[in-house]
Amino acid sequence: MPATTQSDLLAVTQKEFAKLEKLIAGIAPENALRKREEETSIKDVIAHRAHWIELFLGWYADGQADKEVHFPAPGYKWSELKRYNADLRQAQSDLDWVGAKDMLRRNYTRLETFIADHSEQDLYAGPMKGGKNAWTPGRWAEAAGPSHFRSAAKYIRAALKGT
Repeated sequence: MPATTQSDLLAVTQKEFAKLEKLIAGIAPENALRKREEETSIKDVIAHRAHWIELFLGWYADGQADKEVHFPAPGYKWSELKRYNADLRQAQSDLDWVGAKDMLRRNYTRLETFIADHSEQDLYAGPMKGGKNAWTPGRWAEAAGPSHFRSAAKYIRAALKGT
């Protein structure tokens, strides 16, 4: 069930990030960098989650500035997520494990600050400006943060079982 208040959103974001951070804390770089199914590594998944927080914050800022909001990014449609994610993995291929974890931590902090700095009205009163759907900024933030943290943890647990 999605959060519907600022305090619930902040709590679920902190909770899911703490669980993910604990899960990845002891993963050795060689394990994090090993490619698994679809040529994806644990490092790729963590860097991807960090990137999507940046995307969300950019979408929000563009909407607030009355700029066109490109979903998911300029030159891509939602139906092209598989290509976008492959291109993202390629763009992040030089990123190491420590760098991926640092990027996730930095962007988590940015997301946490965003949530704390926006009122419940800002987060849940109506659709995100430029969002092209009925999702509120709070719902978008949840999708970019705690929902993505949960799916990353699920992927990582499965990958570690196969190790």
